[in-house]
Amino acid sequence: MLLAGTVVADPTTVYEDGAVVVADDRIAAVGERSEVADTYPDHPVREFDLLAPGLVGGHVHSVQSLGRGIADDTALLEWLFDHVLPMEASLDEREMRIAAELGYLELLESGTTTAIDHLSVDHADAAFEAAIDLGIRGRMGKVLMDKRAPEGLEEDTDAALEETERLLQTYHGAADERIRYAVTPRFAVSCTEACLRGARDIADRYEGVRIHTHASENTDEIETVREDTGMRNIAWLDEVGLTGEDVVLAHCVHTTEREREILATTGTHVTYCPSSNMKLASGIAPIVDYLDRGITVALGNDGPPCNNTLDQFTEMRQASLLQKVERLDPEVTPARAVFEMATLGGARAAGFEEVGALREGWRADVIALDTDLTRATPLPDPLSHLVFSAHGDDVTFTMVDGTVVYDEAFGGLQTGDGDRIRRRAREVAAELHE
Repeated sequence: MLLAGTVVADPTTVYEDGAVVVADDRIAAVGERSEVADTYPDHPVREFDLLAPGLVGGHVHSVQSLGRGIADDTALLEWLFDHVLPMEASLDEREMRIAAELGYLELLESGTTTAIDHLSVDHADAAFEAAIDLGIRGRMGKVLMDKRAPEGLEEDTDAALEETERLLQTYHGAADERIRYAVTPRFAVSCTEACLRGARDIADRYEGVRIHTHASENTDEIETVREDTGMRNIAWLDEVGLTGEDVVLAHCVHTTEREREILATTGTHVTYCPSSNMKLASGIAPIVDYLDRGITVALGNDGPPCNNTLDQFTEMRQASLLQKVERLDPEVTPARAVFEMATLGGARAAGFEEVGALREGWRADVIALDTDLTRATPLPDPLSHLVFSAHGDDVTFTMVDGTVVYDEAFGGLQTGDGDRIRRRAREVAAELHE
């Protein structure tokens, strides 16, 4: 298949009249249309306005989708313990599947082809199966909580780690490596030292497994960890082995000089969630400083109850503007840097090779956007448009691993029934709210 249109291949490469050739699950060629079409004259051609690599959600909670709007205007710990965790605890296996499907549907419809997904304590199989069936690329894991968890979520430490290992053995590398495992402690507030060290032990025993948790999102969280351990959050995570190239820490809003040194020297990845941090009034993460230190920064939505969307285009705009305001410098976080967070940075954090750009031989994760829109007129700079003007509902086509999973021209979701997913989600959400 030859996909033609304006092509944003990566943060620094744009072909105004370009083409992408897809063969099986790979990109066979990308470049100027005239050159590519001459080399592949027999490939069927589809015309699009704007083509780009699939976006990478560096931190999402797919299974919180049924809680969209249930906890507006609350601070983090109240939001989590009084609203969101009780909602998660109430979901049975069928409802967890519906929640995950709704999350993945929203991601795929809005151009996110890869997600680092922080699931819940129970029924993780349902989310893994939903990801496999709907076709998203995922770095996923069951949540670990063995202290300070609400009723229905607190686990025995050994049982939680055993269930983690079972899930890892079942799903890590599934769907032709499209699904990979992340050992996923909720955060230091709700995990004992034995749990955190156990997470490191499991990750060390399996090739290609990552660790994904929250860190230093909120000052109350940091103070709780200090009371428990005598240490600040990231220093404590480093003490128990939860830093390193295989670790993704969501948020990292409040960090000291020493903690930033730890992140940089250990190669730990950070996910920036600007909309969530603003809505929960958590603060502004020092992203420019992280980038200056060579720390990989991904971009994430967090969960629908604290965003309230999984639209990565909105996140790109917020990410750039918030840093400009914080630094009082319009030159920081230009479109190129933010687009890299949402693509290549996210792929590095997730540990997926050959993902995050349209390059020959790389995985065929491609999205297309409609630009026949008033807010896309004029369109002198396609990269600027993607970061500052585009919306997730501009996406008309999403391909993951060479498979078309969403196509507006042919009814929307191609790997399931989008209308049925939305209908079932409304029904379950209504029951939960009652």
